[in-house]
Amino acid sequence: MLDSALPIPRPADDVSVDVAVVGAGPAGALAAIVVADAGYSVALVAPERGHDPRTSALMMPAIRLLEDHGIWPEIAPETAPLVTMRIIDQTGYIPRAPEVAFDAHEIGPDPFGYNITNDTLNRALGARLDTLGITRIAAMVDAVDDAAGPVVTLAAGGRVVRAGLVVAADGADSFVRQAAGLAVRRWSYRQSAFVTTLRHERAHANASVEFHTPAGPFTLVPLPGNRSSLVWVSRPEEAARWAALDPGPLAREIERRSHAILGHMEIDGPRAVIPMEGHVAHKMGEGRIVLVGEAGHKFPPIGAQGLNLGFRDVGALGTLVRHARGAGGLAGIADTYAARRRADVALRTASVDVLNRSLLTSSFVPSTARAVALSAARSIPPLRRAMMRFGLGAM
Repeated sequence: MLDSALPIPRPADDVSVDVAVVGAGPAGALAAIVVADAGYSVALVAPERGHDPRTSALMMPAIRLLEDHGIWPEIAPETAPLVTMRIIDQTGYIPRAPEVAFDAHEIGPDPFGYNITNDTLNRALGARLDTLGITRIAAMVDAVDDAAGPVVTLAAGGRVVRAGLVVAADGADSFVRQAAGLAVRRWSYRQSAFVTTLRHERAHANASVEFHTPAGPFTLVPLPGNRSSLVWVSRPEEAARWAALDPGPLAREIERRSHAILGHMEIDGPRAVIPMEGHVAHKMGEGRIVLVGEAGHKFPPIGAQGLNLGFRDVGALGTLVRHARGAGGLAGIADTYAARRRADVALRTASVDVLNRSLLTSSFVPSTARAVALSAARSIPPLRRAMMRFGLGAM
């Protein structure tokens, strides 16, 4: 028996399903949809979600997964395509990296992906959950029993849920992960990300612009119309200062930092400050528990890798549960899933970490390596295309 916060109650209204998904963020909601579409009974266990001021740049593999499950048509009109990605070196380091522009049309007809507000994405996922008739229990999980199976028991808000497989999508501080004894490696940076939404004078032309600074990336990502989302990575005390500024002075500072490439700006949304930290699970699954999204991995909001990696978790899980219907059921899925996700999670985590740390030091070797890599990307088309395909990932 696993250690848990409370003993498992035994009320009369138990719920028994094939798969229980814990956590109703985008990765958890999509996991519930994908598993239900594979023909399994599903319960989604999580409190109701509130307003989320962030945006997400979803790459094309993630968009295709949304298409496959009937979600994309509902949100497509409220997204902005990401066609060009510019990287501009403002570190002041020697040697200085050249500006590089990555154009999605070099590798195919599609854009890299689309930027969308999290509220829009969550609303569409919720509507699809309702259409599928997925059982929803609006409560936190407070106890887990028998994680090795064949049936896992969850307690949540006085209800009991029994399932043959549990998908832990309950965030960075995942209760299910901890109850299952799945350890993580953690690290942090002396950085925070200040995020908000902007309205601007000039059209963004579907181009994302990332300024590399000694404190981290300063990134403008297109939204529909003359609007963009901002992810501004800086020292924690600086991020707190930007968050506290009046809208007018803040907009003028953002204009200055971006060299007014989008003209006059106005703050057009709520603000948030996100500590820059990370973790990665030693195993993405064990027994009858699998981890998706931030329950299994978390790293800074750089390069649009975080939620896209979580959606790749969901895509891999979907493939396994579809095949399991004719191959002995859900037993053994957790171990297979953990093995299949190991390399992708490790590679994406390491690549974001290396890029971020390369901006935080003026030491000759890392700054030169970054300058050489960007110079090569600018001048060698096959390498540039390979870097773009790597950034997109594979579902």
